[in-house]
Amino acid sequence: MYKHDGQDIFVVDGHMHFWDANPENRKTKHGESWIKCFHAFHSGLSPAEEVWAFDKFCRYGEEVLVNDLFRAGYVDMAILNSTYLYEFYKNGFNTHQQNNVIKAKHPDRFLLCGSFDPRDEEAGFDAFRKMMAEYPISGLKLYTAEWRNGSRGWRLNDPWAYKYLALAQESGIKNIHVHKGPTVYPLSADAFDVRDVDYAATDFPELNFIVEHVGLPRLDDFCWIATQESNVFAGLSVAMAFVHLRPRYFGEIMANLLFWLGPDKLLFGSDYAIWSPKWLIDKFMVPYVRRRPPGPATGRIRRSAGTLEGDEMVAWPVSTRVGNVKNNDPSLMEPATRICRRSRIAVWPT
Repeated sequence: MYKHDGQDIFVVDGHMHFWDANPENRKTKHGESWIKCFHAFHSGLSPAEEVWAFDKFCRYGEEVLVNDLFRAGYVDMAILNSTYLYEFYKNGFNTHQQNNVIKAKHPDRFLLCGSFDPRDEEAGFDAFRKMMAEYPISGLKLYTAEWRNGSRGWRLNDPWAYKYLALAQESGIKNIHVHKGPTVYPLSADAFDVRDVDYAATDFPELNFIVEHVGLPRLDDFCWIATQESNVFAGLSVAMAFVHLRPRYFGEIMANLLFWLGPDKLLFGSDYAIWSPKWLIDKFMVPYVRRRPPGPATGRIRRSAGTLEGDEMVAWPVSTRVGNVKNNDPSLMEPATRICRRSRIAVWPT
């Protein structure tokens, strides 16, 4: 819970991980390259006092995660975004099986995302149904740039991807998180292109597509797509990290998102453990709520006397369409009114 001017704000971290990148789990040299790239993002954008040693970053453990999110980090609930990378890691990087271990210990604190890979074609349908039956899957995290048997990625509008999206919808899935952001070495940049979201969002209007990392560095493409597609939302992880060393760039990102999408389609995420929610929230709330940042105001980033009241206080990354996350059951999420009036920060559209 985050407190601001006497108000309690319910915080949901919409994008975080519980990974294992220890040397023992690395399958190829790319397992080391991957986690070193993550650590470069971490050390390059975090405040100096928040930078972890590389060994800790590779496998930080359950106690560290629980402390960083729920004790120190203001987070009330978090969404585990599963990422597999079996080409790089023997047991996967952070699979739904691994993530469910920590969810089972803290069932009211986490929502669990599963996944599919359309390159499995029909043979993967049974595995998908088994995952849905055996694990408390609330949404899906799709990684279109993942390497697989010589393939270096796939697209959301591939024929087999459509068959899996249809199966997911039949299985009760509503929210699809799609990584569309900066490339991570050694993956290919073009496999993160955001334009395939346009096809899938049009053809599956009952599904919500949360574009993680707002398509960076393809922000313009993302904004045009999300403006016309009512079921496309902006996941702010990665973008949030620029609030520290690149505040003007961060302000430009937010101004564009607020102008094109409005506050109701912006979803907070830390991308833990690349960055930690505490310093992201602290640094955001001080300059972007209590005082005007230097330079001319752009977009709709305007203040209401440093409070969370008023229709113009729209600079906090939230989704006002999410509502109640009670009993850890996404089906109970109800449409909410403006977040600044409900004193909630929530994630996941309904």
